[in-house]
Amino acid sequence: MFGSLGLPELLILLAIVVLIFGVNKLPRLGKGLGEGIRNFKDSVRSGDKDGGTDSDGDAAKGTGDPQ
Repeated sequence: MFGSLGLPELLILLAIVVLIFGVNKLPRLGKGLGEGIRNFKDSVRSGDKDGGTDSDGDAAKGTGDPQ
């Protein structure tokens, strides 16, 4: 999807972002985005260590409702 984006397109997108948010807010937006990605990765890693259970814990334990 993004494979066809070249340097001119990326520069245009950057210019639009600067116009919308302003130069002063860009560092805060970048910091917030980085923290969000870091939190997501941490939660995925901790989910892998839990043994692959779903939110109720039924998948790995086999304690689902009998049918």
